[in-house]
Amino acid sequence: MPIGTVVARQRVDDLDAAVPFYEKLTGAPAHRFAHAGVDLASVGPFLLFSGSDEAVAQVARVAATLTVADVSETVAEAVAAGAEVVVPAAPTPNGHRAVLRHPHGGVYEYVGP
Repeated sequence: MPIGTVVARQRVDDLDAAVPFYEKLTGAPAHRFAHAGVDLASVGPFLLFSGSDEAVAQVARVAATLTVADVSETVAEAVAAGAEVVVPAAPTPNGHRAVLRHPHGGVYEYVGP
């Protein structure tokens, strides 16, 4: 279950003001989108998000996004090792995703094809 990349999540008060800093820092353009009342921007290894406390509660509870080659296989291996499924693996517009709580309490989103 090797992890390909890690995406750091950062809540910001003003997404419009934050994006230029992260674009300059990473040299990558922002990909902006919205989901469930949350405004998001993927910029290099960062996922920036803003919105009301209620709206960002789901995004903020996840420590990081981890990319893997096979989400279903990774979930099975992680559960066998003691992880708990918070959100089952399911298809999304960008591939598959699942959210797991690791045995020591950390909550992580896993994404992949």
